[in-house]
Amino acid sequence: MRKVKAALIQMNLKGDPATDSIETIRDNMIAAHMPLIEEAARQGVQVLGLQEVFNAPYFPATIDDRWFESAEAVPDGPTTQAMCAAAKTHGMVIVSPVYERDRSGTLYNCAAVIDADGSYLGKFRKIHIPKIDGFDEKHYFAGGDLGYPVFDTAVGRVGVYICYDRHFPEGWRALALNGAELVFNPSATFRGVSDHIWNLEQVGAAIANGIFIGTNNRVGTEPSLGNHVFYGSSYFCNPRGEILAQGGDQDDELVVAELDLDQIREVRDTWQFFRDRRPETYRHCARQP
Repeated sequence: MRKVKAALIQMNLKGDPATDSIETIRDNMIAAHMPLIEEAARQGVQVLGLQEVFNAPYFPATIDDRWFESAEAVPDGPTTQAMCAAAKTHGMVIVSPVYERDRSGTLYNCAAVIDADGSYLGKFRKIHIPKIDGFDEKHYFAGGDLGYPVFDTAVGRVGVYICYDRHFPEGWRALALNGAELVFNPSATFRGVSDHIWNLEQVGAAIANGIFIGTNNRVGTEPSLGNHVFYGSSYFCNPRGEILAQGGDQDDELVVAELDLDQIREVRDTWQFFRDRRPETYRHCARQP
C-alpha cells in the first residue's frame, strides 16, 4: 500500500489590516504557522497544504491598492523561502499559496510546490478569477498562464487548484489527466456564498476524477476587510467521495488524514470514467457561449 500522511492548516488572521503593516501581518502569519508545521512533523505528516494567500488577509474583499505591495517573487520572496526552509527541516512536501509578482510586474494568485528536501518544484497560478458578490479579485490578479501542472514529489504526484477554480470541472479533469494523485485546493471563502456546497463540489470532483483532494479554508472574521466570516471546515476526501478528516469552523487547526494512494487504481478500475470518456463530443464546451 502507498499510504501517505497528509495535512491542511486553517488559520485566523494574525493582525489588523487597519493598523498593521503588510510586513507585520506577513511575519505574524508565517510565525503562527510554524508551531502547526512542527506539530504536523511530530505526527509524521509527509505533505502539507496551506490556505489561499496564507500570509495575508483576504484583501480582495475591498479595493485598496496598498495590497499590491504585498506581492512577492516566487520562489525568491521571503514567504516561499521560509517555507522551503521549513520543508527541508521537517522532510515535508509543502504547498505554499502566496500573492506573486513576476519579473514583468504582473500579479498572480499563486501556490508554490516545495519538495521534502526543501527544493522548489514549481508553481500553479489561479486560472479563474472572480468578480462577484462584493469582492473583486480581477482588480488584484491576472488569470493564470501556466496551465495545470502536476509535480513529482517525494509523496507522489501533486497538483493545485485554487479556491474559485473548484467551480470549474474542466481543471480538475485536466489535473487528473496530467497524472495528479492528490490535488490541494487552498481557499478563502465565507459564509453565505459557498458554505452550502463546500462539502459537495470537491467531493464530486474526487469521485469524477478518481483523485484525493485536500481543501482548506481560513477561519475567523476580518472586520476591516468586509467583515466576512470564514468558516474553515477544511477536509480531505478520497476517490470514493468519503471525507476522511475535517476541521471545525472557528479555530486554527491542523487537519490530518492518511491517504492510501493505491485506492486510486482500485476506484478507476471499478468506475471506468477515463476509459469511457468521449472527448470528441465535448469540443463545443471549449467555445465561448
